[in-house]
Amino acid sequence: MEFVKLNTGIQIPIVGSGTNTFGKEDGDYSGKINGDTTELIQAIKAGYRHFDTAISYRNESVVGDAIKESGFERDDFFLTSKIPGRPEYTNSEKAVIEAVESSLKAFRTDYIDLYLIHHPWENLEEIVSVWKVLEQYVDQGTLKAIGVSNFDEAQLSHLLQHARIKPAVNQIESHPGKWNHEIIHYSLEQGVIPEAWGPLSRTDDAAKEKLTKIANNYKKTWAQVILRYQIERGVIVIPKSHNSERQKDNLAIFGFSLTEEEKNEIAAL
Repeated sequence: MEFVKLNTGIQIPIVGSGTNTFGKEDGDYSGKINGDTTELIQAIKAGYRHFDTAISYRNESVVGDAIKESGFERDDFFLTSKIPGRPEYTNSEKAVIEAVESSLKAFRTDYIDLYLIHHPWENLEEIVSVWKVLEQYVDQGTLKAIGVSNFDEAQLSHLLQHARIKPAVNQIESHPGKWNHEIIHYSLEQGVIPEAWGPLSRTDDAAKEKLTKIANNYKKTWAQVILRYQIERGVIVIPKSHNSERQKDNLAIFGFSLTEEEKNEIAAL
């Protein structure tokens, strides 16, 4: 595994596992929580130590259960969760505190490695107010790093101007057809590490064909080429699979490097 150093000085694995359908009936995002840790334990056995969840996913406790069942120490893992950008979680200091405390309780841990604002909303001053509460948790050591998700340049810029503690991460949608090059470049320029959610999603057949030609040069898959492209440009990737073999494949992206010509071809997809 390779790591990226956040602006806080802490190290984050450059590949993590998404979890938004784990521990739910039929592996459905909106499904009832059934507490099944199968996919998470599979991922841990494959070598994943970085897991990304959120209050909105409703399964923080399932992630916590899997870590306990794994036999590894809490410190062996990097856990990310997110506070929803909805009024019931953001309209007062009390609401923010209750959200953070609910995440800690669900994980059954006394700290969280990275905590994100899940979505921006129109009231930028209120976002700053939420951020100031999260900063207090960083001061206490309860949140090791804080960041944002789905923020565009204007929203991130406003927060950077008013934050005492700079966001460590901006987690954004990034995949073929919607690389979001501009916000990735802006985030990197500001010392905010971009993370790609859904990095393998919505890849059409034409893109897969081009990616597979590149992948054949390295005896890899089109999906592994996408992930490799992202990490080579400094983007953390959060793929997700319920399949144990694909989970392993998504980690097997460190034994090759893309050429500049290949990266330019991928960037144009």
